[in-house]
Amino acid sequence: MISALKRAADRSARTPKRLWATAFALFFALSASWSVATPLGGSPDEHAHFIRAAAVARGQINGPEVMVPHVVAGIEGKFAETGVRLPQWYTELPSQHDCYAWSQRTPASCAPAIGGSEKTAQATTAAGRYHPAYYLATGWPSLLVKGPNGLYLMRLVSAALCSALLAGAVVTAAEWRRRSVALLGVFAAATPMALYMGGMVNPSGGEIAAGVLVWTALLSIVMASDGQLLNRRLARVGIGGLVLIDIRPLGLIWFAGAVFFALLLQRRGVLGQVLRSKALWVWTALLGAATAGALLWAGAHPDNSVINTPKTLTMKEAARQTFGNTETYVQQMLGYFGWLDTPAPALTWLVWLGVLAVVTMLGLVYGRGREVVALLGMLLAIVVVPVVAQTLQAEKLGMVWQGRYLLPFAVGLPLMAVMTAASRSPEGPAGGFPWRRLTGFAVAGLALAHVAAFFWTLRRFAVGTSGPWVPFAAHWAPPGGWVLWTAVYTFAAFALVLPALARDRESDGPGGRPAEQDEPVASAWQHGPRVPAAR
Repeated sequence: MISALKRAADRSARTPKRLWATAFALFFALSASWSVATPLGGSPDEHAHFIRAAAVARGQINGPEVMVPHVVAGIEGKFAETGVRLPQWYTELPSQHDCYAWSQRTPASCAPAIGGSEKTAQATTAAGRYHPAYYLATGWPSLLVKGPNGLYLMRLVSAALCSALLAGAVVTAAEWRRRSVALLGVFAAATPMALYMGGMVNPSGGEIAAGVLVWTALLSIVMASDGQLLNRRLARVGIGGLVLIDIRPLGLIWFAGAVFFALLLQRRGVLGQVLRSKALWVWTALLGAATAGALLWAGAHPDNSVINTPKTLTMKEAARQTFGNTETYVQQMLGYFGWLDTPAPALTWLVWLGVLAVVTMLGLVYGRGREVVALLGMLLAIVVVPVVAQTLQAEKLGMVWQGRYLLPFAVGLPLMAVMTAASRSPEGPAGGFPWRRLTGFAVAGLALAHVAAFFWTLRRFAVGTSGPWVPFAAHWAPPGGWVLWTAVYTFAAFALVLPALARDRESDGPGGRPAEQDEPVASAWQHGPRVPAAR
């Protein structure tokens, strides 16, 4: 059985194209399962993103400002939303979740049916200030399919785009000599929350997936340099960077943070090689143009919302509350579903935090000077960045920070840790570490955590948290039924173990000795795995 799994793993990673297709199919199955198994409007602010995407697809990039009363975290105010003209049934979306959101015991069956009136009416969206690129990419299905089916199709398009970015990160990690270790970093970064948001119409999903790709490609460039792979890695950084920068204003900060840590971790001579590459300057120009466009767009679309924040919410108080919420923000990065009303089960958090703790400790043990500083700096940043961000905006917007906002940046922690360990740890059976076995058990544990989070959330929507553990008599069920999507999700989650079990490319130096740790590895994938010399 084990031998058969290893053979299947090696076949899945035989060529970059085959590995990308395999990873894309599995990630899409996971994100698409979330797309179908979540009630329409059952994720944070999705109604606003549905309306924005449908409007942009119809050419309505801008619209009149409409002040809409809102209550956020118990604080009253008026949000500056954008008015658009859409079929009348879109105006029903903002209230779809009202009867069950923030009430875990209530299943989603209480939500009213979405109407079918195509009569044009004004709808408002709080996402009208966001850059239109993401919404153009996901909103076009609403022109082809009407009603709820069109909304599900928009979700699936978002799932496909995010899965393509994550598959690019998988291929990049597999270019490492110890690809099983590097792949563990990608799979640890792709938390249940990341895949959940990827399956929704929400720019957070694309932002997180792009962050994983940018971090993986940047770290590969500076820590495992290879002239033959440089241009394609720069292209992945460029593609991920364009998505990050154009998707939301925070994306530029997350991209800059990834570049900072990459420069901190660069190996000797790498920067000069990169600076001599023509591809670098092409992508720099494109990213510069995207940055200018994003800044101009943000400057032309300010947030004029008026929030009646209490006088007691000072900057000092906001900092204190945010620091106290650190554990909650970490849990939200791993899995807090619905309208932040459905936490993942304890099993998901314990397994994921356990894997993160192990890989981080290995990175600290095997890392040297700047690598240890970078890992400790990232741990500090995960705590400090939300405090600073929330403190600066609390008096104007209130306490609105969510853990998923930081996730495009925080994915750098497991990636830095595993890539440090992969490049610095001793090789060979005498001084080596059972990396492949560790990776197999870790990814299998992550798969179990994925399935637990998915089933727990689907059960919450089907019967509520007070309902039976196995929702045979479901009050609400996704298209196709909960059994089908639980099976699809379980298969795809455990199938991700296969790429992680693929044979590492341990290149041999002269006389059968292990090659230098940072030796280029492109030829090993171009011509197939090398067979170690006889000893």
